[in-house]
Parts: sequence; C-alpha cells; structure tokens
Amino acid sequence: MAETHHMIVIEGVTEDGRTFRPSDWIERISGSLSTFGTDRRIRYSHYLQPQIIEGRKCLVLDPELKGVNPSAFSFLVDFAKGNKLKIHGLDSSGPQKEMPQRLCPA
Repeated sequence: MAETHHMIVIEGVTEDGRTFRPSDWIERISGSLSTFGTDRRIRYSHYLQPQIIEGRKCLVLDPELKGVNPSAFSFLVDFAKGNKLKIHGLDSSGPQKEMPQRLCPA
C-alpha cells in the first residue's frame, strides 16, 4: 500500500459529488507529461499519474512539479479549481481534508 500524505490528489468528482466528464480526462492530462519507452508503451511522469483510489479515478500530483514545471503545476491546480474538483493535500499549511490512502495503478 502506497501512502499519499505528501502528494496532491485530484478526484474525478466535483465538490457536489458529480462525476467529471469526459471520463478519460485524467488519462488525457497525465499523457501531457508522459513519454513512450523503447517498448512503445506509455510511461507516465512520476510527477503526474492516474490512479484508482478507493474505487475512484484520481490524478496524483507530486508537489515537486511546482519547482520543475511551474506552468504545468499552475495549469493543473487551476483546472481542478475551475472545474470544482475535489482536491486533497494542496494546502499543507491549513486544515486538510481527509485524503484517500489506498492506491493502485489506473
């Protein structure tokens, strides 16, 4: 079981509980920082990965991306906030929402 205490988790669900559409938005965004290996399989960046957490599709974002690629980090956070998606672990200085702990690859 991996821990997500230092990661930012963006759920594929809006704050009012609706599933965000299109259903493949997480894969599309994760693909923006991915590469292809010599075996021609997609390799997601360790900064941005699709995950299934407690049965829900989520986007797991490493906060270190902010230092490596500030514009990508800002885009992701602004996208999530603009679409009113549930976000966990974004503000480490304030009170935290309960964050899902069970991760498995999407």
